[in-house]
Amino acid sequence: MSIVNDSTTRPATPTTSEPQATRNQKAALISVSGLSKAFGGVQALKDVSFEIRPGVVHGLIGANGAGKSTLIKCLAGIEHPDSGTILVDGDVVDIEIPDDATALGLAFIHQEMSLIPGWDVLRNMMLGARPTTRLGVIDWRPARAQAKKVADRLGMTFSLSTSVDDLSTADKWLILIGRALMRDARMIAMDEPTASLSAQEATRLHTIIRDLASSGTAVVFVSHRLDEVSDLCQDVTVFKDGAVTKRVVDETVSKADLVRAIVGRDLEIAERGHEAPPLGRPVVEVRGVSDARLVRDVSLTVHEGEVLGLAGLVGAGRTELAKIIYGESKKLTGTVALDGVEVFFRDPADAVRAGIGLVPEERRSEGLFLERSIDFNINVAKLGSLVRGWAWPLIDFREARARAQRTAAAVTVKARDVSDPVGSLSGGNQQKVAIARWLLDTPRLLILDEPSRGVDVGARAEVHRVVRELASRGTAILAISSDNEELVGLCDRVVVMAEGRVTGELVGTEITTDRILSLSFGRDNGEETPA
Repeated sequence: MSIVNDSTTRPATPTTSEPQATRNQKAALISVSGLSKAFGGVQALKDVSFEIRPGVVHGLIGANGAGKSTLIKCLAGIEHPDSGTILVDGDVVDIEIPDDATALGLAFIHQEMSLIPGWDVLRNMMLGARPTTRLGVIDWRPARAQAKKVADRLGMTFSLSTSVDDLSTADKWLILIGRALMRDARMIAMDEPTASLSAQEATRLHTIIRDLASSGTAVVFVSHRLDEVSDLCQDVTVFKDGAVTKRVVDETVSKADLVRAIVGRDLEIAERGHEAPPLGRPVVEVRGVSDARLVRDVSLTVHEGEVLGLAGLVGAGRTELAKIIYGESKKLTGTVALDGVEVFFRDPADAVRAGIGLVPEERRSEGLFLERSIDFNINVAKLGSLVRGWAWPLIDFREARARAQRTAAAVTVKARDVSDPVGSLSGGNQQKVAIARWLLDTPRLLILDEPSRGVDVGARAEVHRVVRELASRGTAILAISSDNEELVGLCDRVVVMAEGRVTGELVGTEITTDRILSLSFGRDNGEETPA
């Protein structure tokens, strides 16, 4: 196995004795040498060197804040390194702006998808391309013909005239990959492409990535799902604290080895035993709830001190059900009761006042104020309790800062100060802030939608610890996750949905990834699938 554990700046080279012609075919498309970048007193990149080869899927992994995103931003022209060089095709390049990266054939697909709402597929795929024009007007005929070829290659089953608002997350990823191909991209960097996808959708995307690589496209694959990195990537670069700690070239590496490289030790994630605990009093009871789209006659109960998992494929109606409970969406039929009393929430503010909290799936766009400070984000749901005086009401900023510091420390948010903007934090620390908001009081129910999305293995363990600690204090937890392994390790019970309906409930030792997957398709024979 060609694995180099070092802190030097020497580019990794294969140790195999492959023919010279084969090595030449795999010469680097992009070479990074001695790249460093600091933000204030924080060193985001430390003398980083690595290579991206054409026709190879290159895994880029590390804990949140390890330097992966900063490196990608330097290649994309969003950030500029303080020192070091970037070579493309052996020539030193200066990527000042994103257009420079596009001109070099480099494409970047970020977690926060850059699609224009309300536009159709064709127009979103054409963004950034150089279409044929006639008298200054875009000639859509050749553009549509080119887009159709790309769509067929990617196996798109929807029309180019479909609005992106009507598509699933998996289909939106296809559009973004299609956009890169429309620009004749030679390298496509994908940041957490499978974080919100079901296992089947992820497998479909893996097939497309392998096809891209086989045609000569370099793919940079950023993921916290280490199993898929081990399976999909020929080359892997591991980051820790801004530096490269491990390189893998033309070899496979185990998940255990990757975890050790990321956290610097063997990670022991405490998981709840499979035996179901005694159920506490019902906190939230949902009976026969339906909406106008995806939720169909759903009933479930969440109890005190329980972590109830809500499983299913993307589009099963899980998030829509959570929004009904939280007062964000309206139900057509059925009832929702809190502590035995039917409730009618007009909006989320009513739910918050009743003791219900929600950490949404899209934390950056829906759950956090990125430009505001950590202490503001933690206190925002409880600002009323900070008001002092009645004639001239003022916010007690000293108390706000003090309780934000206590709460941030309780969930181990890593930041210089609680006055730092949340947008400057890593994804894992942003998630901790989103959860910390609901720890100022002990909520009756906390809904977590994809709690580990885009979170590294260490931060994931911390999030699970906080969840279990909240449950031990009597809070009812409803955890929605597309990661079936997470549900097995974290939850006391799991309710599975498919096409808007509950297809089954698993308790204790019944909770396995195979049983969850089987119920996600609306069927379950009660037996394990043979390995």
